[in-house]
Amino acid sequence: MAYIEPATVLAPKASVRSVEILYSTRNGGWSVARVGWEGSDRVGIRWNGSEDGPGIGNPQSRGNATWFILPEELAQAVLNRLDEITMSGPGGLLEQYREMASDSQQEAEAEEWSEGLIGDASAEG
Repeated sequence: MAYIEPATVLAPKASVRSVEILYSTRNGGWSVARVGWEGSDRVGIRWNGSEDGPGIGNPQSRGNATWFILPEELAQAVLNRLDEITMSGPGGLLEQYREMASDSQQEAEAEEWSEGLIGDASAEG
């Protein structure tokens, strides 16, 4: 399957006006996007495809990658879960913060840098 960059999925052309990727697990994974769909903003999802498999991901129509547009009744639930994933899921903000906080060398450099800024500001008076 060829990996399809989700931002390039603009089919069907008669319905899709814009695509804003909200989350993507990239090659071999899935994506969620805000899609300008027939005059309104909707939430779409798709499997991206993979470099080492057949096809172009899913859904597709006549060989063109497309989006599955969620029913409006489900869209907010997916967006809420997406917020949770971006905060606490693998690679999320909490994991990145923990990694940053556990790096004592980087922490020392950041403290030295910020103290330098404070010192520069107090010298200016």
